[in-house]
Amino acid sequence: MKIYLVDGTYELFRSHFGAPPRKAPDGREVGATLGLLRSLLMLLTTPGITHVACAFDHVIESFRNDQYPGYKTGAGVDSNLIAQFPLAEEAVSALGLVVWSMVEFEADDALSSATARFKNEAGVEQIVICSPDKDLAQLVSGSRIVGWDRRRDILIDEAGVVEKFGVRPQSIPDWLGLVGDAADGFPGIPGWGEKSAAAVLAKYEHLEAIPADPQTWGLSASRAARLAESLAQHWAEALLFRKLAMLREDVPLKETLADLEWQGAYERLKDVCHRLGDEKFPGRVPRWRER
Repeated sequence: MKIYLVDGTYELFRSHFGAPPRKAPDGREVGATLGLLRSLLMLLTTPGITHVACAFDHVIESFRNDQYPGYKTGAGVDSNLIAQFPLAEEAVSALGLVVWSMVEFEADDALSSATARFKNEAGVEQIVICSPDKDLAQLVSGSRIVGWDRRRDILIDEAGVVEKFGVRPQSIPDWLGLVGDAADGFPGIPGWGEKSAAAVLAKYEHLEAIPADPQTWGLSASRAARLAESLAQHWAEALLFRKLAMLREDVPLKETLADLEWQGAYERLKDVCHRLGDEKFPGRVPRWRER
């Protein structure tokens, strides 16, 4: 079997910007939630897809905000989108999917923890992480754990990670520590760009393994000297940014592999859709749970 782990936060954002606005009967904006439901139903009705779970950032903040004040928050996010997070989680749960609602941790941490838990389970052929988020590239392994950008229908395995980022998956946190991640709110190290970070980490893999003498880095002498000086001056930040980028594997997820098998939607989905103002959606659901 293949396990599909969905980044619900990304999918909700994608629906918000990609699906048409839609008002519920009570006047709330629900277009993103309806777009998410349609997207997930399309996934669930794809032949061969049986085991699916979906993780959400129930709140945008996490423990990482305590580690770095500049880390991403909900500031600047459309209030119409923020208001749909609880509704989206309720709707996806009613559709019959396992929902991991993160408060202390982030959705990416839930996906990482699920990957660590299920990757060695008997019968698991492949884990597909449904998100283009570059943080999640660190989870990719060979062709057994892969990333899938559903919007562009691009599947990325370990060779694809190397081709895209210039480093292997285990170096992605170090790469982000040097380059930064604007989406997560940390800037990286001055002077270090994607190509320079990839060139050095492809050779040394992790920050601690980078020699103090830049002459061994394989870059031009002047360029290497500038980068080495910047790294030395901002060493503590580089380690902090890498820590922010490293995904956790200790999120307490209670579900077993069997729980991830989609058995159909719950009857309560009809009430959810009624409140959303879409009476037609339940008619498209091919399977319902008996209870």
